[in-house]
Amino acid sequence: MKNNRRSDYSGFKRKLYLRLVCIGVAAPVLIYLFYRRFWHRRGGDVVVAIFRTLFRISDDEAHRLYTIIFRGNLTFFWVAAILVMFFLLLWVILNWFTGYFDAINQGIDGLLSDDSEIRLPAEMSATERKLNEVKSELHKRAMDARLAEQRKNDLVMYLAHDIRTPLTSVIGYLSLLSEAPDMPAEQRVRYVGITLDKACRLEKMINEFFEITRYNLQQITLAKEKIDLCYMLVQLTDEFSPLLMEHGNTAVLDADEELTVYGDPDRLARVFQNILKNAAAYSDPGTEISITAWESDDSVVIVFRNHGKTIPQEKLASLFEKFYRLDTARASDTGGAGLGLAIAREIITLHSGTITAESHDGIVEFKVTLPNQ
Repeated sequence: MKNNRRSDYSGFKRKLYLRLVCIGVAAPVLIYLFYRRFWHRRGGDVVVAIFRTLFRISDDEAHRLYTIIFRGNLTFFWVAAILVMFFLLLWVILNWFTGYFDAINQGIDGLLSDDSEIRLPAEMSATERKLNEVKSELHKRAMDARLAEQRKNDLVMYLAHDIRTPLTSVIGYLSLLSEAPDMPAEQRVRYVGITLDKACRLEKMINEFFEITRYNLQQITLAKEKIDLCYMLVQLTDEFSPLLMEHGNTAVLDADEELTVYGDPDRLARVFQNILKNAAAYSDPGTEISITAWESDDSVVIVFRNHGKTIPQEKLASLFEKFYRLDTARASDTGGAGLGLAIAREIITLHSGTITAESHDGIVEFKVTLPNQ
């Protein structure tokens, strides 16, 4: 890599070196040509004439003064003339050289301009390439930021709408209970049950708002230990059994009872919960959700597979982005804030692992790979 970076500027350095050599050679050559073509035999006469007019002296005295000043210090005048010519040429070279800085400044200004590519002189190809890479990265980050902000705004709008619906119901049923103290017990129990369901839904929405704030402001830290992975997955399937049964789904676990992994148990449990919750939300009714885990070389692999609508290939990578929801219509009773899989990826990355998604032929598969030590 170092050799490549050095050679990136080889053309520029070669051009600069050649120009410096040229002015070093050109200075004495130009002085010599000036002397031979203009000064030799005629230059002395001009100086003598100037002395004669300036000091009002005779021709012989002017010649003698010329001999004392010039011919007696010939080497000095040659060196002085060469130096003057050298620095004049060097000034020209420096003007040429500073032109590159002007070009770089224009390139830096171009970082914030439109999508047109930054162009620099051929000798600055390495700098041109780097500036274009930075511009591309800045453009990508700006697009990602705008997309994330748009998703967040959409999410706030959806949540605000969803919160208003159960809140209106809670207020309505509580008003009925308050206005009719002699309401039949059976009807009162039914109204209380509905109110409680709506209040729980309202709490879920508020928790999603809290989740957004915590995800943006809190740095996730890990407390790693040896985990009985099989036991964790068994507990997970038991916890989700009521939710799965509502949709007629079942969870089947296939894992070695001795399977372990080194990590943060609370965080990894959160990852598996998010994945299984996503599978439960998008599985076809009456289908099976399989959880398979095994050890492979120096890693542990956990695969969640469910039957559901095939996810287009272009949407698979977006599943792990903040605030992304596959069902953009967002039914009021399904789906979350679009943070579950994004948080899962963050946690798995902190564990030096990977999480990926695949979908084909009505099968959706999430694969988690973790180092086993």
